[in-house]
Amino acid sequence: MAWIENVFQQIGSLISTTFVQPDWYIILDILIVAVIIYYLIRLFIHTRASSLLKGVAIVLLSTWVSELMQLNTLNWILQQIVSTGIVLLVVLFQPELRRALGQIGRSGFWSRLIGVDHNSGSEKIVLELVNALTDLSRKRIGALIVVQRKTGLGDIIASGTSLDAEISAALVENIFEPNTPLHDGAVIINDNRIVAAACILQLTDDISLSRELGTRHRAAIGVSETTDAVALIVSEETGTISTARDGHLTRYLDKKSLTALLTELFVPKQLSFLQWLNGAEEDARDE
Repeated sequence: MAWIENVFQQIGSLISTTFVQPDWYIILDILIVAVIIYYLIRLFIHTRASSLLKGVAIVLLSTWVSELMQLNTLNWILQQIVSTGIVLLVVLFQPELRRALGQIGRSGFWSRLIGVDHNSGSEKIVLELVNALTDLSRKRIGALIVVQRKTGLGDIIASGTSLDAEISAALVENIFEPNTPLHDGAVIINDNRIVAAACILQLTDDISLSRELGTRHRAAIGVSETTDAVALIVSEETGTISTARDGHLTRYLDKKSLTALLTELFVPKQLSFLQWLNGAEEDARDE
């Protein structure tokens, strides 16, 4: 297909120009496109769209190869598929595209750029979770909460019930209330929201663990062994609050240590771009 050949020719010309006659505008352009592709892959990697994207790549590659090998019939069929591919992709990826645009809107990029502080909202989340866990501990109601970080938990989320709800002490306590539909399993938190409940976790295979540790603790350790997620556990027998991180279990958390842990997870310390720029200008004046 001629347009595919043109694409490869343009890519070759761009690479040649970049390395033979480097221009910082071209390098910046490549970096921006690379960042966009990276975040698109992150948005789609843990969804069904990842398999569809692989299929699209195979179809495009097959179209190019069939033209080079002059397989005219196969090439004609693939051209018809590619010609209607854009509309088909929009239809197939509609849920993913809608979710991606929503995540971009909630990402807080422009707020960080102009220095708007969202820490007050994050601090409210910490307070709600601390209150929920301490209340569950006092009542000796078992609970398991997993906070997603960089590693995606799409398969775990799919095993439970989707919620997409704001974090509140009342909701967390109600989820883990005994004899309710969602109390058995793990709650998954991502992007400062409860995304699912009653999720199934893989238990750890570590046989050296104490026998007094129940299923919740072993499931929490298991998920922290295979991902970078942080799990919070409330023991149903003792009311003890524990956390699992990097395959290690830390028990007997009090309110102070629990608050410190949740603050680390939900209230990141970062400067906005304008704050960084002002700081750089002040440093330059001092010199």
